[in-house]
Amino acid sequence: MQNAETKRPLRNSRAPRVRSAVAFARACHVAPALAVTAFTGALAWRSGRDRAGLLAVGAAVLAGQAAVGLSNDYLDRDRDSEAGRSDKPIVAGAISPRAVGVGALVAGAACLPLSLLSGRNAALTHFGAVAAALSYNRWCKFSLLSPVPYAVAFGALPSFVSLGSGGRSLAPAPITVAATLLGVGAHFINTLPDVDADEQTGVSGLPQRLGPLPSLLIGSGLLGASTAVVAVTAPALGALGAALVLGTGVCIAGVVTFALGEHERWAWRTSLVAAAATVGLAVTCGVVA
Repeated sequence: MQNAETKRPLRNSRAPRVRSAVAFARACHVAPALAVTAFTGALAWRSGRDRAGLLAVGAAVLAGQAAVGLSNDYLDRDRDSEAGRSDKPIVAGAISPRAVGVGALVAGAACLPLSLLSGRNAALTHFGAVAAALSYNRWCKFSLLSPVPYAVAFGALPSFVSLGSGGRSLAPAPITVAATLLGVGAHFINTLPDVDADEQTGVSGLPQRLGPLPSLLIGSGLLGASTAVVAVTAPALGALGAALVLGTGVCIAGVVTFALGEHERWAWRTSLVAAAATVGLAVTCGVVA
């Protein structure tokens, strides 16, 4: 009886730490962060990186994505509070702004040595990608230039992989173009769930100025164009490649269907699946350095 009573408080004491960890992960924008990390890791695996190289790429990209996500929530904390964004951990009181801000700084600092594990040129490329993403959080989300950081950041990731894989050249044009289209398409789709909050808080990037329906059409079109670039330039498509192309098409149709049915968050989640299928197509069909 005494042992059971002493264990119960210990178990209960873990609950706040678990809640804090969950809130911190949410502030990192964990789903897109893990997706981008997995996509870049898949390219690194296809390029021939060994286990240590894969870990280096994954850790660097995850740190960069965490810095971007945390800084976004930290910088937007007042606007999110004004818009009543209770889905945001800071607004909900699940985590302090200071913890999120410090976390962003720590993740950004960790990104430096982790990127250098892939070599100087690769690290500089990754720094450029992370800097572009941070510029979106601070400035570009309020201007017509909002797609530019997405284009730069996503377009740079394949070269981060190729430059760190023992080569001295940038990634091939097809995978760079496909990654760029994928990133910009994701930007347009990602704005759909937050249309009302963005209007209320003055976030006025290009998608917000165009409106939900044009953004949906542009974003879906860019996702499809990314898949088309990979499919057309693949040395050999094969049955698996054809299945992935079909699967991507189904996912993009799902994005449109969910968005038109006012299920914008499901549209965003489905766009991540479409992106995963496109990356899978690039990996399986050899459209990678």
